[in-house]
Amino acid sequence: MNVMNRYSSQTRSPHAGPVLPLVLLPALSLSVAACGSDPDAGADADTPAVALLTAGPVSDAGWYAGAYEGLQLIGDSLGFRVSHQQTRTPAEFDEAFISYAESGYGLIFGHGFEYQDAASRAGEMYPDVTFVVSSGSRSSSNVVPIIFGLHEASYLAGMAAGSVTQSGTVGMVGGVEIPSAKGTFIAFEAGVKAVMPDAVVLETFIGSWDDVSAAKEAAAAQLRQGADVLIHNVDAASFGVFQAVREAREGGRTAWAFGMNRDQNDVAPDVILGSAAINIPTIFLQTALDWQAGTLSGPTITGLVGGSVEFVPSPAHEGVIPADALARIDEARAAIVAGTLDVPAIDFLEPAAGETPSS
Repeated sequence: MNVMNRYSSQTRSPHAGPVLPLVLLPALSLSVAACGSDPDAGADADTPAVALLTAGPVSDAGWYAGAYEGLQLIGDSLGFRVSHQQTRTPAEFDEAFISYAESGYGLIFGHGFEYQDAASRAGEMYPDVTFVVSSGSRSSSNVVPIIFGLHEASYLAGMAAGSVTQSGTVGMVGGVEIPSAKGTFIAFEAGVKAVMPDAVVLETFIGSWDDVSAAKEAAAAQLRQGADVLIHNVDAASFGVFQAVREAREGGRTAWAFGMNRDQNDVAPDVILGSAAINIPTIFLQTALDWQAGTLSGPTITGLVGGSVEFVPSPAHEGVIPADALARIDEARAAIVAGTLDVPAIDFLEPAAGETPSS
């Protein structure tokens, strides 16, 4: 069974590309305990069990929220036991992987590049458990990285940004400068310059995924430097970026923001023009189905093909992105899917044992 090409019938802009079946689940602000933070709680050895580790809160309306929605979708669709823990330090990563593996969880997601080393260690200790690392870099027989291909959607967002900027300066606010995040910014800048070759593109990494104040100050600094369109690649800190843009607009400036990682168009509908989104829930569900069938292997690489990622213009601001720009974005999307447009990216996958590194 493949769920990657099953789309919902949501009403969307005709320029949004294939509709992402994003699953909006209630009560994301519930405590971890409500999701089963105790690996032994209600254990049933006959029911497959899936766990999720995140390094930040699932109330971020972005990266972590999408993963939590994916976990809940697995539980609701397949009847699996599911559990979530928020882990903040490398020591906690190791402890949580071991705790879940010892408690009979057969599939464990570590949602972020930072989980790679801990997952590799746990994979050696528990060869019968499968560890999946979002944006991971290293595969083994039971450690599977998922590469989301978000850079492709980020490129399209860059084209949109280059089409609406009036100042010719756009900004990017990131969290920690890891390869997957840096790659989305390289692609975004390429998209901007595909439309406006002389554009100035500012970049700031704040060293945190969740520091709202730091993100707001970084965004405000870019706005003071003349940027009038900003994109982020952070988690809960995105609220700071959106607030900085909101305050600039309240002060009489023209400024816009773009969401990232999840369709965030309804998070700050007054300032967001569109989102570079990953369909994490459906990707997680397909991963669980492949694991159940015994066919899961890594790495899993997704992208615009099949609708795993997409640039989603906000219907609340129809007309701000010019029609001819949307047409160019549609053409670029089709070229990426056809393989005739190669979007700049960072290849951070390490060669598997016995493979020769690519030059």
